[in-house]
Amino acid sequence: MKRVAILISGGGSNMVSLVDDMTGDHPCRPVLVLSNVPEAGGLAKAAARGIETQVIDHTQFPKDRVAFEAALHATLLAASPDIVCLAGFMRILSPEFMAKWDGKMLNIHPSLLPKYRGLHTHQRAIDAGDAEHGCTVHEVTAELDGGPVLGQATVAISAGDTAETLAAKVLPFEHQLYPAVLRRYAQGDRTIVRLGT
Repeated sequence: MKRVAILISGGGSNMVSLVDDMTGDHPCRPVLVLSNVPEAGGLAKAAARGIETQVIDHTQFPKDRVAFEAALHATLLAASPDIVCLAGFMRILSPEFMAKWDGKMLNIHPSLLPKYRGLHTHQRAIDAGDAEHGCTVHEVTAELDGGPVLGQATVAISAGDTAETLAAKVLPFEHQLYPAVLRRYAQGDRTIVRLGT
């Protein structure tokens, strides 16, 4: 059974979809939900599901990413996860940190990578006149949103879509895609999962 730690910064909807899928014959179990934001709504959701939670408040490490990442790494080591899932974790991690978890860290990103790395992906897809948009689960490497793609879900962009309506279209697919990829990944299967239109 693979041990999974999940890193969040907000409400944790993707964390909930991962955790709620890790039952029965699933090859993983959640052992930790960690946030860099003390008031992150996902912490209460994780605690309600009986999962250990931890907070490493990045504001307590002003201009000292090395110390923040050292605390993050130590907390993760204590939970001894086999896989670390980034699920709306809004801190850019250094290449040095990611090297310690190389081959063990996944992320979900709201675009069809390699398009639109970084932020404001929904608006950027609309501004570009794209016909479709979606989300990607990928392995985390030192390159921002640049690791090998493990799954993608695609939605159509409608004429009247705004960044908000497009985000609302993509989110249910995020909640399907991430658990499906994690299940395969934990079994050593890196075949790309494809969902959507």
